[in-house]
Amino acid sequence: MVLELVTGVKGYLWDIILPLLLCGTGIYFTIRLNFVQIRRFPAAFKAVFGNIKLFGTKADKEGMSSFQSLATAVAAQVGTGNIAGAASAIVSGGPGAIFWMWLSAFFGMATIYGEATLAQKYKTYIDGHVTGGPVYYIKEAFQGTFGKVLAAAFSVFIILALGFMGNMVQSNSISAAFETAFGWNKLVVGTVVAVAAAFIFLGGVKRIASVTEKVVPIMAIFYIITSLIIIFGNIGNLGHAFKLIFVGAFNPTAAAGGLVGITVKKAVSYGVARGLFSNEAGMGSTPHAHAMAKVNHPCEQGLAAMMGVFIDTFIVLTMTALTVIITGVYDNGLIGVELAQSAFTQFYGNIGNMFIAFSMLFFAFSTIVGWYFFGEQNVRYLFGPKAVKLYAALVVVFVIVGSALKVNLVWELSDLFNGLMVIPNLLGLLALSGVVVLLNREFEKK
Repeated sequence: MVLELVTGVKGYLWDIILPLLLCGTGIYFTIRLNFVQIRRFPAAFKAVFGNIKLFGTKADKEGMSSFQSLATAVAAQVGTGNIAGAASAIVSGGPGAIFWMWLSAFFGMATIYGEATLAQKYKTYIDGHVTGGPVYYIKEAFQGTFGKVLAAAFSVFIILALGFMGNMVQSNSISAAFETAFGWNKLVVGTVVAVAAAFIFLGGVKRIASVTEKVVPIMAIFYIITSLIIIFGNIGNLGHAFKLIFVGAFNPTAAAGGLVGITVKKAVSYGVARGLFSNEAGMGSTPHAHAMAKVNHPCEQGLAAMMGVFIDTFIVLTMTALTVIITGVYDNGLIGVELAQSAFTQFYGNIGNMFIAFSMLFFAFSTIVGWYFFGEQNVRYLFGPKAVKLYAALVVVFVIVGSALKVNLVWELSDLFNGLMVIPNLLGLLALSGVVVLLNREFEKK
C-alpha cells in the first residue's frame, strides 16, 4: 500500500510536474541570460579544461579551487545515471529519449549557471569555515518564517534523498555490477565500499577535494576512451544510430525496432527525467560544491558549473547511449546496467562486463562521496557541526545495508525526495533571477 502510494506520487512528480518546472526554468534563464550556454561556452571550456590539476592546492576553511569544486560537483553528477539511467531511458523511451536528454541538458546549463552564481553570492561562514548552498539563497529570496521553513524543508529532503536513500541506491548498483561480473558477495563489496567512504568522510573537505580532483578526470577519460573504441569499431552504424535518435524523438514507432509501445510522450518523459536526474541541473545539489570555490566573481563558478552539465550529459552519458544503440543491444530485453554490460561484452567479451563493473565502482563511489558532502552541509545548517560525525556514521551504515538489500520502497523514496527538493530550490532560484542577471551583466562588462 505504502509502495503504491509513493510510486504514484513519484510518478506524477517526475512524469509531469518536474520536467515542466525544470525545463521551464532552464528556458527562462536561457532567455534572460541571452543564451549564456552558447555565448560563454568557449570561456567556460577554457576556464575548466585549461586548469585541470590532479594535485591542486589543498582545500582549507576558505574553500577549494574552482576546479576542485567542479570536480566535487561532477563526482555527484557522474554516477549510475550515466550508465544505468541512459540505458533505461533508451529501453523505456526508445533511442529518441537521448535527443530529449540533450535538449533538457542544454537548457539545464543555464539553470545551473544561476544556481552556482547564487551559491557563490550568498555563501557564508560557520565557525570560521565557508559553506553555502540553496538554503542560504532560499532564505535570502523569502525573508521571514516562510523562507526558514522552505530552507529547512529543502535540507531535510536532500539529507534523506542523497545522504541516506540515494547512497543506498549507489552502493547497490556497485554490488550488483560486481556480483554480475565476478560473482562476488554483495555484502562484502558493500562493506569494502563503506570503509573506503568512511576514510574519505573523516578527512573532511580537504580529503573530499583531493580525492575528487584525481578520481573524476581519470574515471571519465577511461570510460570515454573505451566507449569511443566501441563506437569507432562500429563506425558504419554511427549514422544509423544518430538517425534512430533524431527520428525516434518525434516518430518513435519508426525507430523503436523491437521496443513495443514507445510513444513521443514516453520518449520525452524518460529522456527529460533521466537526463535531469543525471546532470542534477535545478535539483539544488551541486550548488553546495560550487559555493566552496575560491573565485573573484560569482559568475566565474557559474561558467564552471555549466561545464559540469556538458561533461555529464553531452560527453559521458552520450557515450553510454551510443554504445548501446550502435551495438544494437537496446532491444534485447535487458535494462539498466545489465544493458550497458551487454553492449561492452559484445565488443570486448567478458572484459567488457568487468570494465562496466569497475566503471560503476568509480562512478557510483564518487557519487557517494559527493552526495555525502551535500548532505553534510545541510546537517551543519540544521543541527550544527557536532551532528556531522553521527551523520557520517549513519551514511556508512546505509551504504552497507543498501549494497545487500534491494527494497523497491527505498528506491522509490529516493526518487520522490529527489523530486521534492527541486521545488524549494527552484522557488528560490526564480525569485532571485534578477540578481543572477545583474551579476551576469557586471561580470560580462569586465
